[in-house]
Amino acid sequence: MSTPWQRYAEEHARTADTMASVLLFASFLFGSEITMSSDERPHEVGITIALAAVGCGALLWQRSRPRTVVAVSAVCTAAASGLGHLPTPLLLGGLMLALYRLAVDTDRPTARRYYFAGLALVVGAATVFGPGAVPWPLKTISPAAWLLLPIVAGNAVRLQGAYLEAVQARAEYAERSREEEARHRVGEERIRIARELHDVVAHHLALANAQAGTAAHLSRTHPDQVHRILGDLAGTTASALRELKATVGLLRQTDDPDLPLAPSPGLAQLPELTEACETAGLTVHVSVEGTPRPMTAGVDLTAYRIVQEALTNVTKHAAAEAAYVRLGWSPDRLTLTVTDDGTATAPAATATATAPGSGFGLIGMRERAQSVGGAFAAGHRDGGGFEVTTRLPLYPSATETEPEERTP
Repeated sequence: MSTPWQRYAEEHARTADTMASVLLFASFLFGSEITMSSDERPHEVGITIALAAVGCGALLWQRSRPRTVVAVSAVCTAAASGLGHLPTPLLLGGLMLALYRLAVDTDRPTARRYYFAGLALVVGAATVFGPGAVPWPLKTISPAAWLLLPIVAGNAVRLQGAYLEAVQARAEYAERSREEEARHRVGEERIRIARELHDVVAHHLALANAQAGTAAHLSRTHPDQVHRILGDLAGTTASALRELKATVGLLRQTDDPDLPLAPSPGLAQLPELTEACETAGLTVHVSVEGTPRPMTAGVDLTAYRIVQEALTNVTKHAAAEAAYVRLGWSPDRLTLTVTDDGTATAPAATATATAPGSGFGLIGMRERAQSVGGAFAAGHRDGGGFEVTTRLPLYPSATETEPEERTP
């Protein structure tokens, strides 16, 4: 947290540098008057003022050319020491500020090199050309200590700035990671909803199309059956509208009072599914092997959607009169098998039935099975027809993503 004067110095750098130069110029002149005795006071006043002006005036460029400013300040301070002025903190002020700025703006080795070079100039000039009566610690130890102080302070400020930048960079990286994760989850949710919409629309429209075709075919020969088929057609479209409303409701806010609260469909709705297929002219035989066992809502929904999509493909793409659904229960796994004894007749069937594993319907079933840790296979049977086999674990791992309970 910066103080008001630090904020002012950052916002008005040129003004702050000018004020520092003026103050250090006055400090330089005041320090040049300090001597051990009046007999040793130097008489080169003009040269001293010129050195003070050059050394402190160079501080105006300390932010843009810190190395040059340190060199100029060191030469001027060393020349003043050579004239007989004591290297006190007042005389060293300009060089100290230059070293501080160098330590802040550069790295530690650079600041160390310039420190030793400036110290050698000042101490050497004071020792060789300075008054002999001045104690040697004032010529050596005192300048070394005072010039080391801005180096230490500058390194501390630079390290603190680097630490704050690292913290800010980590915070920005974490924010970007959260945004990317959010976008990734949004993408997955869109794919899941799109898959649900595909299953709902494809299944009900295929049944509605088959029922409408059957009604049109029987309208001349068996008009008494048309009324029943049209009633089934109305039920199919109503069911499609309900499931579409429930699926699209996922896009609403969670506090929307109109959000559907119906549970997810599962294998418990399998009789209704087979009955709807029978109204479209497809007889579905369901067999169960083993003892039914409890399973998670995600696996239950996945199993239902796979059976639904498989029967939809049979209705749309296979010239079959019957389909067979077999549920094989084991202690930890459910095996679903959907077969038919027909042949692909529709042109669109070439993408779904002729090439095992191809077509959007089969891709969707495979993705659903894999999403809960299951396995999927589809292909032609040797005796004719098509077969879809899915193996689903009853208790998928916790890392697997399961659809929400609101999902139809």
